[in-house]
Amino acid sequence: MESWVYWAALHNLPGVIPRVMRQAVAVWGSPAQAWYAPETELRLSGVFKEEAINALIKLREREGHLELLRQRLKEQRINVITMDSIQYPFLLKQIYLPPPVLYWKRDGNSFPSMEPAVAVVGTRNCTPYGLKAASRLSAELAEAGVWVISGMARGIDTAAHRGALAAGGKTAAVLGCGPDIVYPRENRDLYQKICSSGGILSEYPPGTHPRPQHFPARNRIISGLCQAVVVVEAGEKSGALITADFALEHGRDVLTVPGPITSPCSMGTNQLIRQGAKPVLRVDDILEELAQDFSRTSPGKETGSTIEVLSHVEQAVLAKLGDVPVNFEELIDLTGCKAQDLMVVLMQLELKGRVRQMTGRNYVAI
Repeated sequence: MESWVYWAALHNLPGVIPRVMRQAVAVWGSPAQAWYAPETELRLSGVFKEEAINALIKLREREGHLELLRQRLKEQRINVITMDSIQYPFLLKQIYLPPPVLYWKRDGNSFPSMEPAVAVVGTRNCTPYGLKAASRLSAELAEAGVWVISGMARGIDTAAHRGALAAGGKTAAVLGCGPDIVYPRENRDLYQKICSSGGILSEYPPGTHPRPQHFPARNRIISGLCQAVVVVEAGEKSGALITADFALEHGRDVLTVPGPITSPCSMGTNQLIRQGAKPVLRVDDILEELAQDFSRTSPGKETGSTIEVLSHVEQAVLAKLGDVPVNFEELIDLTGCKAQDLMVVLMQLELKGRVRQMTGRNYVAI
């Protein structure tokens, strides 16, 4: 049975939050070993609460439970992305206490683990000005080949997703519920379109209903996935400001769209500008910030409407290469990447014409 099935099985137990998942792996070495741990060990370890232990024991006795779980997720087109998976987002892994399990629902699109991404967020109670700004900026980001990340909430989030989709780009929605639940309900059509042209992401198992405490936690994932967060409109106590705070903690760029000083919806964004956030007057203001974190494939050159950029991890690997060949094993030590991850990055750099493989698994920059 694949490792991700055990991750999902443990994650579905009552009270098994991310902290408990990490403790289980630390104690038993893997989710599979935790799943099959003797009952005495489970009770003495102090990792799981009584309710979770009782549920685990009953499920282990149920023939075919793991296979049924596996098939159900496959039928729902939900991928389970775990911390030990090559698909796990590189940037998200760098934040404090990243979610050990992610659920990714999509129709044929792989997860954007190594592609440029910008969060576009804002208040639910927005103005026509905010809707227009979010839609326009998101469309132009999508045209530049940037993933637009938001939370599919009413207002600014919805406008951001729709703008990216209208431009034929890719967008991902991070939910505060299971990936199979449409929230808010009026966004069912948008949910389906996002599944077709991007994907739905959640740290909550399928079937989990939205709860107030889920959304602040969801916001840390939105900022953790991106190189920059753009706040379009936000009141003084808007949840979008929580995302901006997480972005600052994660070392991400925070940009804001200036608004009228008389508008309550712009009180939070204007305050962010006073505190040092960069104002956004056009999409180039965002792309300029990305250019400081990414290297363009051809500096100053655009291909059609798409600006090719290198991801953060690609840039980090390229920085370790020059004219003198560097061996693959040495690159692992220099970059801190896992062997599988590094292999994928080097392949991408070769396809982009930035790296050449020499004999003996040695690499040089072009």
